[in-house]
Amino acid sequence: MSSTEKTASASQGSLRRIAGSQSLQSFGRFALGPLILFAIWWVAWALDLVDKNLLPSPVATLVDTAGNIVGGDMLFDLWRTLVRVGYAFVIAAVFGVPVGIALGANSKVYRSLEFIIDLFRSTPATAMFPLFLLLFGLGDFAKIAVAAFAAWLVVVFNTAYGVMNARPTRIQAAKSMGASQLRIFRDVIFYETLPQTFVGLRTAVSMALVVIIVAEMFIGAVDGLGHRIIDAQISYQLTDMYGSILIAGALGYALNLFFLVLEDVFVHWSGR
Repeated sequence: MSSTEKTASASQGSLRRIAGSQSLQSFGRFALGPLILFAIWWVAWALDLVDKNLLPSPVATLVDTAGNIVGGDMLFDLWRTLVRVGYAFVIAAVFGVPVGIALGANSKVYRSLEFIIDLFRSTPATAMFPLFLLLFGLGDFAKIAVAAFAAWLVVVFNTAYGVMNARPTRIQAAKSMGASQLRIFRDVIFYETLPQTFVGLRTAVSMALVVIIVAEMFIGAVDGLGHRIIDAQISYQLTDMYGSILIAGALGYALNLFFLVLEDVFVHWSGR
């Protein structure tokens, strides 16, 4: 083997070691949070800082949760919640983005409707439950509708904000080059809007999850994580209750992470 090949081989080995070290560090940072949570929970349980009749052992909770996942019960409830969140989010995105763009493109129209948008956006979604129950009954549609409405407001607000805050210098540059309004919107405003739109979508999916979980607790659900949590609380199955809460939190974290990845892929140029 020549000296050049030896040098190249050594460089490749060094790069692999660096990549492995970085991966290990990333995993360590990721695992630190769950380990801290587990440690705090275990200390609170072991030292009786919280009544053991109200706080089960973290080990027993994880074992019971793993058993429920393997048995399929937890996965079914997780899937039902995820389906409802998916429907609500799609409705919010499909109708929210165009409305947000239309409002943001005309600041006078947006200012005229700003009070109504902010009023409903500031109203807790749970306060809307009775209205949606009257309109749609106790079925799944009521749960999805109230979650979609709450998420829709978030999407509309963020999309409109993104359109109104498009950089004027880029718009003026496009106008000076003779671009039509349609071309300016397609090639300038649309891309300027994407970062804020993705922020709205990421916030909206979290909002949809929160509303769906609460709706499953109190609007006649027979499945889903929210129903499982409240049912376990009523029947005093604490390990199941805490485990379901952990799964709901993990679902929210996973959805947020998924949209962060999408944002990095499609809006990697943001801020440049």
